[in-house]
Parts: sequence; structure tokens; C-alpha cells
Amino acid sequence: MEIILISLLNGFVYGMLLFMLASGLTLIFSMMGVLNFAHAGIYMIGAYIAYESSRLIGFWAALIIAPLVCAAIGAAIEIYGLRRTHHNGHIAELLFTFGLFFIIERGVQMVWGMLPVAYRVPMALDFPLFSLYGINFPAYRGFMLLVAGGMLLAIWLMLTRTRIGLIIQAALTHPNMVSSLGHNVPRVFTIVFAGGCFLAGLAGVIGGNYQVTEPAMAAALGPIVFVVVVFGGLGSLTGCFVASIIVGMIQTFAVVVDASVASTLGDVVSWIGTDNLLGEILAIPLSRVGPLLPYAMMVIMLLFRPRGLLGTRDT
Repeated sequence: MEIILISLLNGFVYGMLLFMLASGLTLIFSMMGVLNFAHAGIYMIGAYIAYESSRLIGFWAALIIAPLVCAAIGAAIEIYGLRRTHHNGHIAELLFTFGLFFIIERGVQMVWGMLPVAYRVPMALDFPLFSLYGINFPAYRGFMLLVAGGMLLAIWLMLTRTRIGLIIQAALTHPNMVSSLGHNVPRVFTIVFAGGCFLAGLAGVIGGNYQVTEPAMAAALGPIVFVVVVFGGLGSLTGCFVASIIVGMIQTFAVVVDASVASTLGDVVSWIGTDNLLGEILAIPLSRVGPLLPYAMMVIMLLFRPRGLLGTRDT
């Protein structure tokens, strides 16, 4: 029971971090149809800017500055890059963001080096929030949950209860009509892309000190984020949230479960033996194949439901 409850908490925290990063990617795709491969790179930039800002003016100022800088970078990318490649189709957009990711990664390595930086949890949040079975739950993780929950509420309210949100949704399906009503559709798309990068930068500020701020952080988390977006459903914020929690729970529980198919089924597979390939595969513990499970889930989802759990657009 102790392991289950602690793993549930840790899985929920990790899932909410995934949601913070995946929500911006979902927002961009649902409004613009662009799969932004550079999104994890923007997340990394947010973490490094937060690190520099927190050293100079403190964490709370970094919480505002880093996402705004990432939003400005995103606006520049959309205006000077994606807007020019849009006329050549989605493949050109995908290749553009794919190349941009490697430029960002190499740029970070040139500026900050190859080693992790000392981006720490702020002192004001560096204390145990409560204790469970003798294990302390850090207050910073509670702060992460608060920020992620606030982000979910803010996005939902903006898209469903504000004028700009209605314009954004209308521009997705009827851009010519929105343009005829006097709205600047390219500017709307710039706002959407910058908003998605703002969310990625905010995730970088929050997640950079929860995990490790290093040049490989984008490459490590980026593929998982795409799994979340595809599994939850391209274009669905609710699906993104559900998939984030599922993936977070699976990856967390897989680490602590040391059982295998052979040990679970016991006598059922004992006749197979362990001196052959099938027996060796069945004897592999779940903790070793845990990192593969989200990708297996994505493949199965694409086979039987290409739109994902709650998707509104085809993959």
C-alpha cells in the first residue's frame, strides 16, 4: 500500500509536468495544424533562461521572464519561419521545426556547455509539504500541481469564455470568413504559436529544477510529449490531460514493479524454460521495459484508433 500511494503521487506529479509541456503543443496543432518538433527545445530554453534569471533576480521573477522570452522567440519563429514555409505544406513545416530543434540544442551546448547547470528549487518552496509513511512530499511538487491546474483552467477559460478564444477557434475552421469579418488571421496564428511557446517556457521554469537542466533534457522529454499528444488525440486538450496522467502513472509504476511475465504466470510458462529466446523475453522484469511502454501504447492506439482517445483531427 505504501508503494502504491507514493507511486500514485509521483506519477500524478510527473503526469502534470507532461501536461504542462504537451498542452502548448496540443494548442498549436489544434489551431494551426503544425506539429512543432522544436517545442521541447523551447522548453529547454525556458529552463536555461529561468536558471540565469533566478541567479540574478530570483525564481519568482524568472517565473514571469522566461515564459515571456519563449513567447517572443515563438512569435519570431512563426513570423519569419513557419509563415514562409506554410505555403509549401505540412512536410515543409515539419522539416523546418525538426531542423530548428537541432539548432536550439547545439546553441544551448555552445552557450552553457555540455554539463548540467545548478538550477535549484527556490528556498521558499524547499520544505516538506506533508509526510506519508515516513516519506516527505516536497512543497515544490505541490506548487507544480497548482501551476499545472491553473494552466489547465486558464486555457479552458480562454478558449471557451473569451472573445480571442472564439476568434482563434473560428480561424481554425473558417479562416476566410474570419478574415472577411476584419480579423487579422496571420496575427491570430502568431498569437497562438507564441502562446504555445509561452506554455513550453513555463513548463521549463517549473520542470527544470524538478528534473535536471542539461542540453539533453529536450531530447529526453520530447519523444514522450509526442506520445502524449498522439495518444490523447491530436487537437484535444482534454485528451492531452488524460494521456499525460496515464503516461505519468505507467512510467512511474513501471520503475517500482520488478515482476515479469514469467514470475507472474509462474507454472503457466514454466514449461517454456529460460534457455530459449521466448523464455528470456518473458523473464525480463517490467522495470527494464518500462520506458518502452508509452511507445507501445501509441502504436496500439494508432492501429485501432488513429485519432487518439479524444482526438478531433486525423494523425
